[in-house]
Amino acid sequence: MHILGLSAMGHDVTAALMGEQDVVAATEEGKLARTRYFSGIPEAAIRFCLDRAGIGWGEIERVAVAFQPGRAWSRQALLRARRAPLSPISSGYYLNDAFGGLGREMNNFRILRSMARGPAGRVVGLDHHLCHAASAFYASPFDQALIVTMDEQGDGRVGFVGLGQDQCIRAHRYLAFPHSLARVYTQATKLLGFRPRSDEHKTQWMSLVGDPVFSDLFLAMLRRAPGGEPHLNSNFFKRDFAGNLSFSAELNRRLGIPVSPEPQLDEQMRANIAASLQQACSTVVTEWLESLRKETKASSLCLAGGLFLNPLLVAAVEARTGFQNVFVQPAAGNEGTSLGAAWLTWHQTLGRPRIGPMSNPYLGPAYSNEEIKQVLDNCKATYRWCDSEDRKIDEAIRLLQAGKIVAWYQGAAELGPRALGNRSLLASPWAAYVQENLNDYVKHRESYRPFALAVPKEDCDAYFECSDNGRFMTTMATAKSKARELFDPSVSGFISKEGLVRLQVVTSEDNPLFWKLLKRTGEKAPAPILVNTSFNLFGEPLVITPRDAVRSFYCSGTDALLAGNFVLTKR
Repeated sequence: MHILGLSAMGHDVTAALMGEQDVVAATEEGKLARTRYFSGIPEAAIRFCLDRAGIGWGEIERVAVAFQPGRAWSRQALLRARRAPLSPISSGYYLNDAFGGLGREMNNFRILRSMARGPAGRVVGLDHHLCHAASAFYASPFDQALIVTMDEQGDGRVGFVGLGQDQCIRAHRYLAFPHSLARVYTQATKLLGFRPRSDEHKTQWMSLVGDPVFSDLFLAMLRRAPGGEPHLNSNFFKRDFAGNLSFSAELNRRLGIPVSPEPQLDEQMRANIAASLQQACSTVVTEWLESLRKETKASSLCLAGGLFLNPLLVAAVEARTGFQNVFVQPAAGNEGTSLGAAWLTWHQTLGRPRIGPMSNPYLGPAYSNEEIKQVLDNCKATYRWCDSEDRKIDEAIRLLQAGKIVAWYQGAAELGPRALGNRSLLASPWAAYVQENLNDYVKHRESYRPFALAVPKEDCDAYFECSDNGRFMTTMATAKSKARELFDPSVSGFISKEGLVRLQVVTSEDNPLFWKLLKRTGEKAPAPILVNTSFNLFGEPLVITPRDAVRSFYCSGTDALLAGNFVLTKR
């Protein structure tokens, strides 16, 4: 039996295939289409999942979609009806636009039913936030846990609180639109001059170099009382938010900035706003979660939704709440709801027992040495062959020790937005000008954004304090004195002024090849640590195919590419 799970088809569209034993395959359509902005039916991702399992549509028992367009429209229409007396023109505009969106989504379901060629009930829509919750709980190692999800808007709601017990998830309460911290974060990203729904990560990292001087202002915006659930103060938002959410002039006046759609702000002011928003969000979420912990007596917590793609927020939850265990899986955003839809159907609809926690995120396409060679020959690339795994690792270490930036293209692609050692750019953190070279010649990004470090699990405790979420880079680590001796926080850029570090903790079970490379690195370097950042061109998703890898290698300042057992270098 197989279950095909699909995420909501608005953004970060993903397909996941569930088999009898575990998840067989999962990947994002945008990575295959080479774009970060894809909406619609993920046909290429579906085709990959079916090909990986060697099955056709006839072997699919159910197609579960993490979206219920009819219910989403009805909830949004009710809100617009309440807002109509205050803003009749904008409410009418958004109502008409919503009709068009509903039509598109219903047509997508019609096309899916045609593709599946089965009974009418074979394609089902599931509650979006319940799929978020399933993606967190069923991926976790917990038998029971409190589950909280928060995003911009899913099926007309912005959050979910529930309890997971064995294979069942029971809803406790939902958070209603418009009280979305994630949507406020998006609007603040726009205020700072970044692209909304794309550059929120820039806002979070900018917060590390600012001072939270406006945190009380944002607290007044985001909650009614300490410990209460998020609740937006309408004084800070325009009355026409029946279809959107935008700041009113009140926020500009309180911040002391010009009242205009795109005010020109100096760098320090932008950083202070980012730091204030981040601190306020962390305060609201951690105090609310702590009150939920006391209310439910839960000792474990599972988090999902776009808001919890923020590792600074997750680290605050770990540090400032009383939960013994906190879990965030690597595809916590919309892409993870495809997994959630498949798991929810498997466990709650069909009553199947839990399979086990998520073992690793490497669920995407993989390519053999023969397939890689065909691409290299077609591209007329010059390469060398490593006839064993040890020789490949030796070659990588030789290049890294020489200060080179090495593209590491191995095994199956990761699910989620972060490179976890199979589609990574690696470098020695002790190489001269390593961060400048990565920023100026490869990544083309802001200097305040920290690069991640990777360390074997067995060596982590000597240098860092990090929870199990470090496996998936969904939290932050804290540098110990030994790490501070290796990386001076005042000059290295790997350690923030608060001692925080982006860190991947690598286990031999999750990624044996990358783990072995790190261990061997420690034999010649001051520590078994490497810089790990995503292998992609600026503005593109992670590379997937060998052709993506070759193109990204030659179109950037990357010095070497290790693709399978092939080594490519530039003269």
